[in-house]
Amino acid sequence: MTTSVERRRFLKSLAAAGLILPGMSMVNGARAANEKLDLGDPQSFSFDALIARAETMAKSPYEPPVAPDPEIVGKIDYDTHGKLHYKREFSPFADGSGTYPLTFFHLGMYFAKPVHMHLIDGGTSREVVYTPDYFDMPEDSIARKLSENSGFAGFRLHEDVERDDWKTQDWAAFLGASYFRAIGDEGQYGLSARGIAVNTATSLPEEFPDFRAFYIEPAKSTNAPVTVYALLDGPSITGAYRFYLTRGEGVTMDVEKHLFLRKDIERLGIAPLTSMFWYSEQNKSFRFDWRPEVHDSDGLELWTGNGERIWRQLNNPEVIRASAFGDKNPRGFGLMQRDRDVSHYLDGVRYHRRPSLWVEPLGAWEDGSVQLIEIPTDDEIHDNIGAFWVPSAPAKAGNRYQFRYRLYWQAQNPFPMDKLAHVSATRMGRGGEPGTVRPHDLLKFSVEFEGDILGTLAYGEFPEIVVSTSRGEIVRTKIEPIMDTRIWRAAFDLRVEGTDPVDLRMYLKRGDAPLSETWMFQHLPGIRGQQQG
Repeated sequence: MTTSVERRRFLKSLAAAGLILPGMSMVNGARAANEKLDLGDPQSFSFDALIARAETMAKSPYEPPVAPDPEIVGKIDYDTHGKLHYKREFSPFADGSGTYPLTFFHLGMYFAKPVHMHLIDGGTSREVVYTPDYFDMPEDSIARKLSENSGFAGFRLHEDVERDDWKTQDWAAFLGASYFRAIGDEGQYGLSARGIAVNTATSLPEEFPDFRAFYIEPAKSTNAPVTVYALLDGPSITGAYRFYLTRGEGVTMDVEKHLFLRKDIERLGIAPLTSMFWYSEQNKSFRFDWRPEVHDSDGLELWTGNGERIWRQLNNPEVIRASAFGDKNPRGFGLMQRDRDVSHYLDGVRYHRRPSLWVEPLGAWEDGSVQLIEIPTDDEIHDNIGAFWVPSAPAKAGNRYQFRYRLYWQAQNPFPMDKLAHVSATRMGRGGEPGTVRPHDLLKFSVEFEGDILGTLAYGEFPEIVVSTSRGEIVRTKIEPIMDTRIWRAAFDLRVEGTDPVDLRMYLKRGDAPLSETWMFQHLPGIRGQQQG
């Protein structure tokens, strides 16, 4: 599931610059507005036909995409690629035939597989034929040696053409395998989504199926979606996708996917999310970096089919860890960036403004589990966190699936917990009480809760802590309001032996009614920083 160091560094540098790279009109309009834009012959197009094509492909052996001129593409490294800028005069829909202009990414060392780009006008599509003339590039760039129609690496959508800054501001991008991402309501890129996850953290090598072709239909107004169709192909799976991308305060994407399996898949991840978590306040002590926290997301949030709200704090383990949260017809899940305090990051890349990403299932998803994958990392350039839905039934060759869901790229959960307090921080330290000899076999967990419902407690009334552990012993619990804040701190001491993981669970209640979401945490006694100091 992890991406290469180079890919992560490349994407982060583009995002930090406010671009995901510096980067055509309805099909007929493109000719009039961009006389030099080379379009292929018209072809009939429909989503049903794309689905049928994916199903047919699944019945044949996989044929990997061939990178054009591999000796040339292999020399388009990070620095060379950064000098290849799509010319805005060739941007589809910039003539007003659509609301959001489109630009393309060039092929390069880290994005070597060509993706065919098509523009849709009604039931007709035409492919955009690659030429180096579309790009500003240095005279001595090796990219000039690429063959005609070598293809593109991906695309991005820019802001409303009526905006003066549309040429430098984009809001969604599809680049690399089946990865895509969007900005949130604070105008910043962060974590990514993927079309599919195949055999992530299993006994088999992970596969990264590719979007092989895109078919793009423009929005006609700021209230209308951009429609993107995509064809997916990989060694074990094919698929046809339809995305409705809507630009609002953040970005919302409605996704419909039809999947066809060539081979058995050990772990089939639906609606996969990919993020980075290096460290936060609970494990900073053993991370050698000057910043207080470094992460794109700090927790997995779940809204189960039976209505329970759960917060699972993320970890950076020393070995790959997979956690499963069994459910039926989940109401939603997401990798969230709750901590929005800039002083907690002190970093120019704006971690405090990174979007959260929430998945809302549309239709019945039946039995399965939300699975969380946590992979060790020693730097922020690695995507080391994955979360996705895995159906309970085995994923066998010949199976077909249809899923619909909505993705919300925004700062906060689109379905707030109005009647429950939420977790705002998880902290760890030595067990025992101040002014006493601290036992060496006790570890203290301190969890902070915030929410309007806590303000309904009468003076002198304290919530009850309900806490459990998968092993070891809870020695004492304590809850108190933090003076001059609206925060309540719930703390407990844990005594545990050995290095096996410990699954902890806690929530607050008043009488028989819960006052908070459920806090979950996987304590890893073998890791420095998750031990008593």
